[in-house]
Amino acid sequence: MTEQYDGQNAEQDDGQNAGRYDGQDDGQNAGRYDGQDDGQNAGRYDGQDAGENGGRYVLDLREIDESQAGRTGGKAAHLGALSRIEGVRVPAGFVVTTDAFRRVMAETPSVDGLLGRLAEADPRDREAIAALSARIRRAVEEAPVPAEIETAITRALTASGERAAYAVRSSATAEDLPTASFAGQQDTYLNVVGARSVVEHVRRCWASLFTERAVTYRRRNGIDDRAVRMAVVVQRMVVPWSAGVLFTADPVTGNRRVATVDAGFGLGRPWSPVW
Repeated sequence: MTEQYDGQNAEQDDGQNAGRYDGQDDGQNAGRYDGQDDGQNAGRYDGQDAGENGGRYVLDLREIDESQAGRTGGKAAHLGALSRIEGVRVPAGFVVTTDAFRRVMAETPSVDGLLGRLAEADPRDREAIAALSARIRRAVEEAPVPAEIETAITRALTASGERAAYAVRSSATAEDLPTASFAGQQDTYLNVVGARSVVEHVRRCWASLFTERAVTYRRRNGIDDRAVRMAVVVQRMVVPWSAGVLFTADPVTGNRRVATVDAGFGLGRPWSPVW
């Protein structure tokens, strides 16, 4: 993970196939994600069931459990489950739900056409995939954030401590799956301060769903780009003695009988200071 203290750059823990599972023992359709648990209209960015129709744009992590992964993404769902375990200290925070992402996507019509062209692109044409992915990211990064979503985020920050530093973390619905971890495929930003900056980095996390790396990984695992939603976790930063990742399968070989811990001092990098 390449966490930057100024919030300008994302985690890049994308080592060679880190966290990938080969899925050979998982049946005929191992590693596939069809979005069927993401609501009646999975695979469509039509804004239905979004915040204006009874959904919520922000949920406290303590309100979440693993049954809500379709609205909160895999990372947030697991954090919510951890927060319910006695003795496990999960930094306080909230999640900007997939309702917000769906609304922004529905109000950015150029994305749908670009996704159609991406779906038709030759998987071997990396140049075309890179160019289309970049155009989609740019469209999402430039899309206005609706006032209702910005207000919901600002209120949550006010309740948590507006002047505190936060980690703004991607939490996609096709993430932390049994057969595809998506480790490091989307972005995370650290030490983000202030409501305006948090909103901007939430938008960057939405856009990171369409990095060339993430698009290629989805194709390799049989996952439709339109079937995936992005939620974003916003958590208070902590001062760690050490940090890292526990892989419940060997990140290189996919061997599920091996657990690997990759950690370092401070925020998890050798050069990170210990405060």
